[in-house]
Amino acid sequence: MTQAPDHRPPGVLAPVLTPYDENLRPDPRRFARLCLWLARQDCGLAMFGTNSEGNSLSVEEKLGLLHAAIEAGAPAAGMLPGTGSCALPDAVRLSRAAVDQGCAGVLALPPFYYKTVTDDGLYAFFSELIERVGDARLRVYLYHIPPVAQVGFSHALVERLLKHYPGIIAGMKDTGGDWTYTARTIEQFSSAGFGVYAGTETLLLDTLRLGGAGCISATANVNPGPIVALSRSWREADARARQDALNTLRGAFAAYPLIASMKAAVADASGDEGWNRLRPPLEALNPRQRAALREALRSLSFSMDGL
Repeated sequence: MTQAPDHRPPGVLAPVLTPYDENLRPDPRRFARLCLWLARQDCGLAMFGTNSEGNSLSVEEKLGLLHAAIEAGAPAAGMLPGTGSCALPDAVRLSRAAVDQGCAGVLALPPFYYKTVTDDGLYAFFSELIERVGDARLRVYLYHIPPVAQVGFSHALVERLLKHYPGIIAGMKDTGGDWTYTARTIEQFSSAGFGVYAGTETLLLDTLRLGGAGCISATANVNPGPIVALSRSWREADARARQDALNTLRGAFAAYPLIASMKAAVADASGDEGWNRLRPPLEALNPRQRAALREALRSLSFSMDGL
């Protein structure tokens, strides 16, 4: 398998929220509208991640939404769709589709149902994925989120994958919550072109200062402009103050279930109450929570202009 030229997704990506219609089917029109709004602010699109309710979507639904976003004009070169699955054929199909559409890469969860798998088992899964896609344009970003998946990527496993698939294994989204692990990952692998993305913008400045690539963060869905701005101006004197402001706003959203709070904000900003739908078992904010969130955001002068 020959190696394609290096390329990398944007420095800030949003795990794009998934809207549903009244029958709880994914709504491609609403989805494309949010993708285009994010893209206008130079925010990348990591659709089908955790905050996209990615594991509540079927393969066909994901393929349909990906196609809808690209057909609407969202740039595939800024996309990093989540293609990980416990079922190897599903991961292969989604990853191949992302490559064929010209996406910058894929964000791949480990097969997480079996909690006691070894590094050998995980290596075999990703080796099979890469070989079966069989395309040098494939770029795999490992999705490390052990607080949820309970299966993560050891540094020994990352090193082994990089050795056998240089260029194809392109980076990681680290949502592990362990800065020691994050720092070691950056220090050990960034010289090999391995791009480490923090799983929250609250760590964006620290990640960039250490040599990481940026962040893939839930609240980039609702606050993309200031997050992208910090990713570009992190060397400036006011960077820490800008980071603190990002953290304060994220805290307002994180005071409630995060997917529900972001969808409530999108519903308010767009005037479209359909955005408040989540697929069970997830639930929308109740009226009291929504009113309190709205007041908190108002006190921070929050807006989603142009949505």
